[in-house]
Amino acid sequence: MKFGIDRLLSEPELRDALKGRRVALLGHPASVTADLTHSLDALKACPDLNVTAAFGPQHGMRGDLQDNMMESPDFTDPRHGIPVFSLYGEVRRPTGQAMGTFDVLLVDMQDLGCRIYTFVTTLLYVLEESAKHGKAVWVLDRPNPAGRPVEGTTLLPGWESFVGAGPMPMRHGMTLGEMGRWFIDHFKLDVEYRVIEMQGWAPDQGPGFGWPIGERSWINPSPNAANLWMARAYAGTVMLEGTTLSEGRGTTRPLELFGAPDIDARAVIAEMQAFAPQWLKGCVLRDCWFEPTFHKHLHQLCNGVQIHVDDPAYEHAAFLPWRLQALGFKAIRRLYPDYALWRDFPYEYVFDKLAIDVINGGPGLREWVDDPAATPADLEALAGPDEAAWVELRKPYLLY
Repeated sequence: MKFGIDRLLSEPELRDALKGRRVALLGHPASVTADLTHSLDALKACPDLNVTAAFGPQHGMRGDLQDNMMESPDFTDPRHGIPVFSLYGEVRRPTGQAMGTFDVLLVDMQDLGCRIYTFVTTLLYVLEESAKHGKAVWVLDRPNPAGRPVEGTTLLPGWESFVGAGPMPMRHGMTLGEMGRWFIDHFKLDVEYRVIEMQGWAPDQGPGFGWPIGERSWINPSPNAANLWMARAYAGTVMLEGTTLSEGRGTTRPLELFGAPDIDARAVIAEMQAFAPQWLKGCVLRDCWFEPTFHKHLHQLCNGVQIHVDDPAYEHAAFLPWRLQALGFKAIRRLYPDYALWRDFPYEYVFDKLAIDVINGGPGLREWVDDPAATPADLEALAGPDEAAWVELRKPYLLY
């Protein structure tokens, strides 16, 4: 299959509309061609393109900053001598000065298919600023490695944030190119927009179900997005960032597991199986031990649960990462009613709401976990209608 960047470079007719225009790239470490050349290098080497600037999202163009709320500075690219503007530093949106450096912004970012992954919000912000400044945006499309399934409650009005660009569920099942089409329609943006589509993407086919296993190398789009298995689990495990439980940062399998020094993982798994076994399909849970080398529970031995979606037991359509992680929280609450589960700290520059609620775009999931009388059917009643509505809503914007 071909990604958008590879088509742009190999099909001269696609570049005709860029002749005589200044081009900028919004990218990160996974912005590479099929032969693993970074997209900025490949675009600069293309004789009929005038690349004048670049932009980096959260974690930076170089992907060197591990944690959230660690800002990247602007810098001058040492190889090409062009400015590289940070969209996760002093600003989240490109400034007027930065907008003046280009005519067309090429967006070539590997996404994970999850509302909270901030590249989605950065796309919205550059679309909005481009509409204001009369600039064009082209998305060089890439696969959604989590595929097409949809899961989670819709972000509620008033809960918009840098991890919540708009009213979509946690796992949206769209590519960035498709998401841009929805953003433009939903937010009524007047902007020149084009998607350089992929060729041969088959999100419903195994074994990759969204990612072309065996055809393309996996490169971390952010430091803790270490592999395809993380991408599959992420729509659930990202919620751990709003809790006192470790999400595995400081281990070699971040966001594929959860745990803490003061839980019994086998008991947690047993409680999950007893309370809502229907939410554990498509994967295997294994109790494990780990000691984070940084971040939560630093240098403490943790008992945890690893979510395995990397073996023959994986069933793409059956796997429910958001419900599975919600069930993990519920099991801990049922086993340890007074457990200090929810983390009280600023999350992505939101200071007046609990992090778990910012992550979920509303308080519904937390309230379900904390309500001793709440049943699996109650959470289904919250999420099911939202998921069905999104599946219908997104149909006109799908390209594949």
